[in-house]
Amino acid sequence: MRSKIIAKATDLFLKLGFKSVTMDDIACEMCISKKTIYKYFCNKEVLIEESTAEVHKAVHQSIDTIVARNHNAIEENFEIRKMFKEMFKAGDTSPVYQLKKHYPEIYNTVMSREVNECNMVFKQNIEKGIQQELYRKELNIETYVSFYYTLIFSINGNTSSEKEAKKLELEALEYHTRAMATPKGVIELEKQLQHFNT
Repeated sequence: MRSKIIAKATDLFLKLGFKSVTMDDIACEMCISKKTIYKYFCNKEVLIEESTAEVHKAVHQSIDTIVARNHNAIEENFEIRKMFKEMFKAGDTSPVYQLKKHYPEIYNTVMSREVNECNMVFKQNIEKGIQQELYRKELNIETYVSFYYTLIFSINGNTSSEKEAKKLELEALEYHTRAMATPKGVIELEKQLQHFNT
């Protein structure tokens, strides 16, 4: 029952936002009493913490699956972007924005966890791109990792519309890739942008 509650709550939080969804809403959706939810979670904050941990796990499992497919570095980034687009089918409100606004402590925990994980993914992607001659050899990898995650997290934490956040994230990916790309990389980027928008 505990995992079913987390799954339903996560679904509602991502669709409608962390602030908007109440314990009553979750109970009603599941046709159970609110008391049943409180048996497993003493308050909504604990349920939000569990939900964000589940989302984090699912996201990073999907990223690992994409990385294991051995795409070239630029294609890999676009595949990850597509996965996010699918996973968070744009509701009106951005869940990350709501989290930052209404539950800042949970947001900070989520972000510090994400920074560590994303650092590693971005770093490996840049190293791979350099080996494949899609990114320039002389790049300062740490700096570019830091630039990119600052951009992405800033977009997510400060954009209230999920649709707008997704659009900006794609533009940030293009900006990030162009800044690193060799002429060969620019050709691959143009190819990916064309596929992504069709």
